[in-house]
Order: sequence, then structure tokens, then C-alpha cells
Amino acid sequence: MNENLRPATLGEILDRTVQLYRYNFWLFAGVAALPIGSMIAIGAVAGALGGAVAVTMRNAAGAGAVFGIMVIVIAVVALPLYFAAYVYSTGGLTKAAVSTHCGEKVTIRAALTSVRPHFWRYLWFLILQGLIAVGIPAAFAGVVIGVLIALATLAGGGTATGLATGFVTIIVIIAAAIAAGWLMLCYSMGMAVCVVEQKTAWESLQRSWKLSQGTRGRIFVLFLLVAALGMVAAMIAYVPLLIIVGVTTATTNGAAPATAGFVVAEIVNVMLNFTLQTVLTPISVIALVLFYYDQRVRKEGFDIEWMMQQAGLVPPQAGGGPGPVEPVAQIAPASPAGQVTSASLDAASGAISGPALPPDTVEER
Repeated sequence: MNENLRPATLGEILDRTVQLYRYNFWLFAGVAALPIGSMIAIGAVAGALGGAVAVTMRNAAGAGAVFGIMVIVIAVVALPLYFAAYVYSTGGLTKAAVSTHCGEKVTIRAALTSVRPHFWRYLWFLILQGLIAVGIPAAFAGVVIGVLIALATLAGGGTATGLATGFVTIIVIIAAAIAAGWLMLCYSMGMAVCVVEQKTAWESLQRSWKLSQGTRGRIFVLFLLVAALGMVAAMIAYVPLLIIVGVTTATTNGAAPATAGFVVAEIVNVMLNFTLQTVLTPISVIALVLFYYDQRVRKEGFDIEWMMQQAGLVPPQAGGGPGPVEPVAQIAPASPAGQVTSASLDAASGAISGPALPPDTVEER
């Protein structure tokens, strides 16, 4: 990690992301597959049960009642399972990214197991993040649109009033979407803070807001690149589906073979989507962890702090690496016995492998 302890450009962060992902592909893919795989498993069970009900029950009213009960039971069971899997996957991916960036070896099991003691804190963070970043803009937009509709109704309607109301509604929806996107950028490093520094959910959001200042534009570009990559991959993956449907339609006669072909095409589509989600999800998580460390280097002199930890001058933090402290210029304690001098910094620099840091590295960024 020591060779990466310097302010990095967006290109360098993306290059480091690809490097970590390539050397630890199965680790990240295995952790990312958890929530998607759980939903596929639940969907397969639900489909099998639905097919069994449709075959065994001849009474349409009874079958409808059974289907209704099944939907309720699956919703009650599936949603908690999915959210639990999502928390484990998100926390595990963040932990895996932190560990691999620090040069540590971690397994899929170890990454997922590390989430267990902090499960409720991670869950509460994700809930808070969603409520603030998405819930507040959506609620505001809903209130404004409701008021507009009420005013239009009181005004007696009409073509002009309807067009004006529709135009303003579109503007409000766009503004709410922009606000939600901006808030997601502000809080995007929160999970990294929660995992590395082991702060509470609210403290992680506050710290993410401060750390993201000055780099939100770069994070936005990252999200655009990941979205574009996902769209291209989805378009490529859609080609086999079209081929299967086209071949089935052209070479078969009758409803049964055509139905079987569509079923096969749908299974292929589900598997391709599963693969795409599994492969693409870790990219943004790894990059956000790298942005987190980059901002700590820029704002807090994390490079000096890391060297001091390697030299035994700063105790390591349980979450991975030393925790946040005051800027480098304020690190030196008042006691002469524990004062940080240039000699101690030189000793810290020599405690880690790799080229020595240039003299201007200790400057406050």
C-alpha cells in the first residue's frame, strides 16, 4: 500500500481499481454474488411452487387464493433475506477492498464473517443513507406534485392548466432526481468510513460528507463510467436472447415448442443478468474505498500516519489502518519524550519497503 500513499488522479484510481479487481477477481465476485444469488434462489423456489399449484389445482378460485398466500409469504420471507444478503455483500466487498488495498490476504468467508459483529450498524447506515439521499427528495417532490395537482383541480382544469401542471411536474421530478444523485455522491464514502473507522451510521454519513468535498465530480465520473459499462454489457448479453428467440420462432411450429424456447431464453437472460451484476458491482465499491484513502491522504496526511503506524509510533486501528487524526502539522504531542521529530519520521519512512518519500510529502495538503 505504501507505494500508493499519495494524491492520485482519477485515472490512477481507476487503474488501481482494475489492478485490485483483476488479482482478486474470485474474492470480489464471490462476495458480490450473495444478494443476487439469494434472489435467484427465492425466485426459483417461488416458480416451482407456482408451477406445482397450477398443475395440481383445477379450481381457479382455489388456485388464486393459494397464489395470493404464496405471494404474501414469499414477500415476508424474501425481503428480509435479500436485505440481509445485501448488507453482508456490501460490507464484505468494502472489507475486501480495504484489505486488498492494504496488502492483506482475505478470503470470501473471512470478508463475509467480518460483517457479522457490525451487521446492525451497517444495516442502519444503509437505511439512513437511503432515507436521506432518496427518501427526502422523493417526499419533497411528492408534496410539491400533490399541491400542484390540487391547485390545478381548484382552478377548474383546462388544457393550458394541464400542460402547465405537467411541465412543472416534470421539472420537479428532474430536480428531485438531481438532488438525490448529489446526496448519493456526498454520502458515497460512508460505508468505507463505517468499515475502516468503525463509526456509527450517523457519524459515518457526516464524515463522508466532509471527505467527499472536493472529489464529488470525480466520483460522479466514476458512476457514469460504471453505468456506461453496464449498458454496453447488457446490450451485448441481450444478443444471445434474441438469437434463441429468433431461432425458436423460425424453426418450430406450434405453441408448445415456442413456449419452451421462450422459457430457455428467459433462463439464459436471468443467468446473464446474474453474471453481469456479479461482475460489475465490485467496481464501484473498490473505487470508492480508493477515493476514501485518497481523500484522507489529501486532507489528513494519511501517508505520514501510515508510516508512523508501520514504525510502531501509532497503534493500528481494528478496522484496517490508523484512524483519522488531526492534520500532520498538529500530530506532534507536547511531551518531549513523545515528540515527533524529523528523525522519527525518517525512521518511520525506513520501516516500510519501497522508495523513500520525497521531502515535500510532509507538507499539509
